[in-house]
Parts: sequence; C-alpha cells; structure tokens
Amino acid sequence: MSTDKKVDFSGVSASVDTTAQKVDQVDFSGVTSSVDTTAEKVGGTYTVQKGDSLSKIAKQELGDANAWKRIFEANRDVLDDPDKIQPGQTLKLPPKA
Repeated sequence: MSTDKKVDFSGVSASVDTTAQKVDQVDFSGVTSSVDTTAEKVGGTYTVQKGDSLSKIAKQELGDANAWKRIFEANRDVLDDPDKIQPGQTLKLPPKA
C-alpha cells in the first residue's frame, strides 16, 4: 500500500469559445466598388427586322459579321437554321468579344 498523495483534478474545468481574435466591429469604410456597364458582358436582345440576316445583325450589334455563328449558338433554343429568322423574332445577343 502506497502513502503517496495524488493530485486531485476533479474540480478543474475549462472551455474555449474560439481561438480567433475577437473583433468588436469591422470597418468597411475603405471598401468601394463600381460597375460602368454590364452590356458588353451579358449581351442583350435584338428584334429581327425585315431584310435582316444573322451576319448583318452581327456586324451591326457586335462589330463583326463573322460573329453570326455566336448569335446562332446563343439562340439554338429558338433557331434550327441560321438562314430562317423572321421579322419580329427576338434574339439573344452574346457578349461582345
């Protein structure tokens, strides 16, 4: 039988809410943001006029007649043939390259 005294930890407790430094208030006064335009990023729409073709629309709206393929691809849900567009039809325009 040993007569050595042992340390009693039965009354010890501890808790930690977080190890991050606590911050009372965040200062966003130096944060700024601006958007000049979203038109070139998201494209737009175009209503087909009599005499229009996808290449004519591409030249007029995107600055490149060869971009007709991009207009056609953006409208595959409503166009089956790039040569069959109708006046009054609204087409989605892709963003300018």
